[in-house]
Amino acid sequence: MKRIMQRLKSSGISPYIWTILAILPFYFVFQSSSVVEVIVGITLIIIFFVALRFAYVSKKWPVHLWTLILIAISMVMSLLFQYIYFAFYIAYCIGHIKYRMTFITLYVLHLLFTATSIILIAIYHNNSFLQEFPFIIILCLSVILLPMNIYNRKRQEKLEQQLEYANNKIAELVKQEERQRIARDLHDTLGQKLSMIGLKSDLARKLVYKRPEQARNELSDIQQTARTALNEVRTMVSQMRGIRLREEFIRVQEILQVAQIELITDRDIKLKNASVFLENILSMCVKEAVNNVVKHSQATTCWIIVEQSDKEIQIKVEDDGMGISDHRYFAKGNGLIGMKERLEFVNGTLDITEGKGTILTMTVPTVMKKVKEENT
Repeated sequence: MKRIMQRLKSSGISPYIWTILAILPFYFVFQSSSVVEVIVGITLIIIFFVALRFAYVSKKWPVHLWTLILIAISMVMSLLFQYIYFAFYIAYCIGHIKYRMTFITLYVLHLLFTATSIILIAIYHNNSFLQEFPFIIILCLSVILLPMNIYNRKRQEKLEQQLEYANNKIAELVKQEERQRIARDLHDTLGQKLSMIGLKSDLARKLVYKRPEQARNELSDIQQTARTALNEVRTMVSQMRGIRLREEFIRVQEILQVAQIELITDRDIKLKNASVFLENILSMCVKEAVNNVVKHSQATTCWIIVEQSDKEIQIKVEDDGMGISDHRYFAKGNGLIGMKERLEFVNGTLDITEGKGTILTMTVPTVMKKVKEENT
């Protein structure tokens, strides 16, 4: 009962309209004075609803047969009892036909027979026609518009289902491609180095008594290879999970400290309403900018300034090094092209200006997340 009530609430007044239309033909039939006509009318009503059910569940050619039976019964009911409102049911049924040619054929036939029924009623039952004229106008509009509306809606739903299926397939393919990429990276990163560690371990084990000095060299190579593999794995994991800007600043500080370059920045950096993807892009760009400072600037001090407004995030990386002579610096393979492309991907910009040394200004629009506010 709960399910039935929920369905009735969600469907609105539509079930009540169809119920009234199902009762209405009996009223027209019982207006007849002949018992035979009443029996014929009730029989036709029962056959109509049985054929309507078969028309809904049938496929291919039986749809034509059952729909023609429905149209014929509707014609007979209009001639005997001046009841033409079975056309509502037929129009609704035709709208649910999936095949285009079948839909067009039955749609045109229904229009012709409905128009014929209305003309015959207007000729032979003029009084009834004038009394029901407003309802006949509604019937004409429904017969014309209802099947088209339902057919287009069903077609739209089918296209949406196909689109959802295609999106799911694309998502699965992306996951599969990502798994294959991770597998290739792990194989390329760890496979070769683990094989090298295994070979060098066997060699060191054989040389440990015969040539201790060479064995120590092999063990040293094993240690260095293991550290390199560990660093590469950490880099891979960081790239997979996405790097927050605060985490990247810790690594940047370590890099500059090793290069003996003083870092001046705000220690508490926290962006508001910025996605992980956006922070990951900014982190990679900051890392590349600091690498350029270390490699090319010959600077002693580096300033990193982060500013955020309602519309954008701006990060400035400035040094007191030798500076850049012109913008052809983009062509020197120092990562600036990659930074520019990453920022353009998120509708951002990269500007290079000269101050005490070089100033890189990265600007990206802030993507504000929608927050639901509940009023209590």
